Amino acid sequence: MQLSRRPKTKAILGRLGDIDLRLLRVFKAVADCGGMAAAELELDIAMSTISRHVKDLEARLGLVLCRRGRAGFALTAEGEKVYAAAEQLLSATESFRTSLHEIHRSLGGELHVALFEKTATNPAARIAEAIEAFGSQAPGVSLHLHVGSIAMIERGVMSGEFQLGLIPEHRRSETLVYDELFDESMRLYAGRGNAWFRTQKTSPGWKELRMQPLAALGYHSPNMVLAHERRLERQATASDQEGVATLVLSGRFVGFLPDHYAEGFVRAGRMRAVAPDVLNYRCRFSCVHRRAPALSRAAEVFRSALVEAHAPSALGPT
Repeated sequence: MQLSRRPKTKAILGRLGDIDLRLLRVFKAVADCGGMAAAELELDIAMSTISRHVKDLEARLGLVLCRRGRAGFALTAEGEKVYAAAEQLLSATESFRTSLHEIHRSLGGELHVALFEKTATNPAARIAEAIEAFGSQAPGVSLHLHVGSIAMIERGVMSGEFQLGLIPEHRRSETLVYDELFDESMRLYAGRGNAWFRTQKTSPGWKELRMQPLAALGYHSPNMVLAHERRLERQATASDQEGVATLVLSGRFVGFLPDHYAEGFVRAGRMRAVAPDVLNYRCRFSCVHRRAPALSRAAEVFRSALVEAHAPSALGPT
């Protein structure tokens, strides 16, 4: 009689230990950086050590997590799933550490805040002042600032990757809480070499703009909302404001930019605002966080510092 053999099963990780968390952190960093060479600077360890850690994790999980070679670095289907699970686990681990600090009534742990790009040059943004106030109240908290697109920030806040986010409002989510902070003025700019760079006898309006090659942000934002409302056709898109500025500087396109960011290009004679009294719009920046769970004490202190820094009384006489 022939005995049937049980099919082999993949290794299943038992209890999680410190070594497992360390390997998962290394794996996440490699995935975030897009490869082991790029993660070498982020982790401050040798690439050979990073490679060994990833192989050790694959052995412990019984899975192939990534492909690396001449074709480049890429996560496998299993690697994508492990990455998502690791992100949740490491976020929960940090939340646990923060909770311990809460229990001991000390402000400690890490705080991750995400900012939309090009806010530092906006005189209405008093984020630096809020950071200074926060630092004096919570010197034991390790603050991490991230810069990204609106969608990236919103996803990160919703998933718990970021405790707070600062974004220009374009549509509100019922899962987020919004604290309005400051405004940003957006004007249409033309680069040297563009016909609209030269002084016009008559100022163009929205109708004339519909016939111009327009460069704009390529994702949902106040910029995209304006294009839809004004029936503007985008001839070129960019992933950030610097991309829009580069397209405008080429002279082939016109595009909307924050006036505080474009000021340096204007002073250098490389671009100018076109019909600024007509072709403009304003963005309202808000601080966002999840409705639930409640903010940690550190995040609440930072949120309060932001609100207080942008209160009318803090801005002084106008």
